[in-house]
Amino acid sequence: MIKILIVEDQALLRDTLENLIGAQADMEVAGTTDNAANAPQLCRKLKPDLLLMDVITANDSNGISFAGVIHKEQPEIKIVIMTALPAITFIDEARKAGVDSFIYKSAGQKHLFYVIRSTMDGIGVYPGPGDSPSLTGRFTETEISVISQVCQGKTREEIIRELGVTEFALRAVITSVLDKTGFDSITKFALYALSRDLIVIPN
Repeated sequence: MIKILIVEDQALLRDTLENLIGAQADMEVAGTTDNAANAPQLCRKLKPDLLLMDVITANDSNGISFAGVIHKEQPEIKIVIMTALPAITFIDEARKAGVDSFIYKSAGQKHLFYVIRSTMDGIGVYPGPGDSPSLTGRFTETEISVISQVCQGKTREEIIRELGVTEFALRAVITSVLDKTGFDSITKFALYALSRDLIVIPN
């Protein structure tokens, strides 16, 4: 039986993962938390076989950083990092931290279970160069337009005027973007998108 600790700050996804994993004959959920900062202590207490952890968790805790801590303290625990964000640097950072495998949240549950079982068999699984989810693949045209407007420093009032949407509609779009990315602020995600060249600001 593979005992798995889940670290995911989105409650719906965390519950879904718990149910999916719990339904597998060879897996069980040892525990869950929304904050990567809790992971080292929980690993010491629960002694899971595998840690399934998001990159960005509650309070902006970095899952990869804490994965490095756990790898040094408890190298016997296998670590799988997951993310919805298209950033090749996450993969590089995960490798350096000693992470065994890396998966995008856009992958299906069959691939998730394949990664978990392969990792437990000592086979690390990382995405190939063409597997990274693009910005256009993750967001609708309206969401990309809003992200672009925020990247340009536009206020909400300016965005509403520019895109011809209602305040309620804009809030719904922002909520959708945050749900997809795990960020708690559209401004934070805009800065991230700019830093990774995911958004190109028109001259």
